Amino acid sequence: MPTDVLATLTATPLFAVGLTLAAFLVGSALFNRLKQPSWLPAILIAALLLTGALALIGMPYATYQQGAAWLTVLLGPATVALGMPLYQQLPRIRALWRPLAVCLPISAALATFYALGIAWLMGSPGQILASIAAKSVTAPIAIGITEQLGGNVALLMGALLVTGVVTIPFVSLCARVLHIDDERIIGFALGLNGHAIGTVRAFELSHTAGAFASLGMSLTGIFTALLLPLAWELIGVGSG
Repeated sequence: MPTDVLATLTATPLFAVGLTLAAFLVGSALFNRLKQPSWLPAILIAALLLTGALALIGMPYATYQQGAAWLTVLLGPATVALGMPLYQQLPRIRALWRPLAVCLPISAALATFYALGIAWLMGSPGQILASIAAKSVTAPIAIGITEQLGGNVALLMGALLVTGVVTIPFVSLCARVLHIDDERIIGFALGLNGHAIGTVRAFELSHTAGAFASLGMSLTGIFTALLLPLAWELIGVGSG
């Protein structure tokens, strides 16, 4: 695309926002046309379409990010809005609070440490470790954690996408192998490991699964935000 045309289009954030929304709508349509495969969620299709569009028109990612930055602001209110299904499922959550309280710190810690362990064994530098440490946390919280640790937010966003996409088929596979059909357990696992992408998938299964996914996502975010920076300083993971 000619430079002057590109400069005109990117003069306001409307082009980047419109491009994002168009990619999402087309991705959702293709997702439904493909009969909603768990291994290819709509957000992944949209991300691939958006990446191709940016490459085709020659728009630098930094320019696109600047134009679409305000969309990131909406992640916070969207996450808070998930409190409504949590309130509606409060009696069922109370019935499971003990096993959930035991499961959460173990699972949230493993979600962080297995990724860091693999990356460390592969010789990744400290900035990459800091960028993927919060890969199982919902984006509004994960961005703040990553900035605090000194990681790269762009790399984090890629890790968030990969984590969310991979979580869905893995949770489904584990549920089949372990003969788990309780929507509460499946939803909690999706939200805890797959953050917003896993939560969207849980709501596709049922309202109950979606509520427990919201709970898992929220508690994982709080737990990680409180303890990961402290553990990072104590262990000195990123000092090498």
